[in-house]
Amino acid sequence: MQSKKKLKKINIYFFLILYSSLIVGFTFDENLNLGSKLDWYGANLMVIKDFSENFYKTFLNYEIYNHRHSPVYLIFLSFFTRIGIDFDIIRFLHLNISLILIFLFFKCLKIKFKNVDKNILFLLSISIFLSPTFRSLSIWPDSRIIGLIFFTLSIYEFLKFDYKKNIKCFYKTLIFVILSSYISPNFSMFIVFYYLYFFKKINTKHIYLSFLMCLASSLPALYYLFILDVNFLIAQTPGANLSEKVSLDFNISNKILIISSIILFHLIPFLMNNKFLSEFLKFLKKNFIFVFIFFIFNIYFFDYLIAFTGGGIFFQVSNLIFNNNIIFYFFSFLSLLLLAYFFRYNIYNALLYSLVILSNVQNTIYHKYYDPLIMIIFFLMTVHYLPERFVLIKRNLLILYMFYSIFILARIFKNSFF
Repeated sequence: MQSKKKLKKINIYFFLILYSSLIVGFTFDENLNLGSKLDWYGANLMVIKDFSENFYKTFLNYEIYNHRHSPVYLIFLSFFTRIGIDFDIIRFLHLNISLILIFLFFKCLKIKFKNVDKNILFLLSISIFLSPTFRSLSIWPDSRIIGLIFFTLSIYEFLKFDYKKNIKCFYKTLIFVILSSYISPNFSMFIVFYYLYFFKKINTKHIYLSFLMCLASSLPALYYLFILDVNFLIAQTPGANLSEKVSLDFNISNKILIISSIILFHLIPFLMNNKFLSEFLKFLKKNFIFVFIFFIFNIYFFDYLIAFTGGGIFFQVSNLIFNNNIIFYFFSFLSLLLLAYFFRYNIYNALLYSLVILSNVQNTIYHKYYDPLIMIIFFLMTVHYLPERFVLIKRNLLILYMFYSIFILARIFKNSFF
């Protein structure tokens, strides 16, 4: 008991140290994702100003800003501008709102892993402080973090339903994923997962009622996008050269190879398990040829270019250092083998990670879209023994913190020399 109290005290100090590091980053304009600061000054700030000065004109002409993010959170921030609050104070407010994600992750972990020491779960949750994306999008306001907060709230209610079997949790799950979609439209895909999961667990009456609720809640967005014709979702992004601009892209091979490689990257700290590695090798021997054929098929159609920007860490490293995709293809193949293993382990894993891949309809695919999302869905939604095995061994947290520290150093190195 005494050791647990001592560990709790240490955890509080550790939280304060990590929070202080975020404040220091805020003070010195930390920008690990590089594009976050540019997005704030080059896109978000202008829209917030215009919303505060002329709401209706900006709202009805939002597509002219070539801004692919929903205006909902920018409208929220514009209210503070309208009453005369300084932009740096707005940024600081946003930074502290972003902390809700960490506390929600912790609350979800406590439900999912009831028999695990809460101090260990707390250390796992605050590792998000070391996520380069979380740090960048907290310091430089962006709707992605806020959308992820509401999505994590939907997971919280989802986990509560499994525990309490309360129908209210089902409706709250859907409401929060709808709210997350209004803030960051990519999260709308996950409603498919929730419906298929709940389909056999609740009364058909509630399926119909909830469907009508979801349909009604989508009407304002559909009216805005297609009747008022303010379709910001087709905003243009970089093409193959400076003069070319591209909006949506439905080359599924680009998404499969890039997003799966990003998933692999974020799962690296959690795969160091002897039982898993043994199972994975057996799976590889039996399924190698099938995954390889699928991999070659996707390579044939793959046409993502470094000029598009983004592409994930393996794609960037392969092109920046070797000027080709060879290293990227190697890790993409490993990632497809890993996903195939998870897909075969449980059908819900197949659905979940397929939706992660399909949730990006834009031409560009950025690493920031999946950090720390992958860690959150791995621990809270993936059906496998690895998440629990990880939290049961304390030294695994050291591996996770080392992983994120190396990731931050790699970001600093890339931003400084490339």
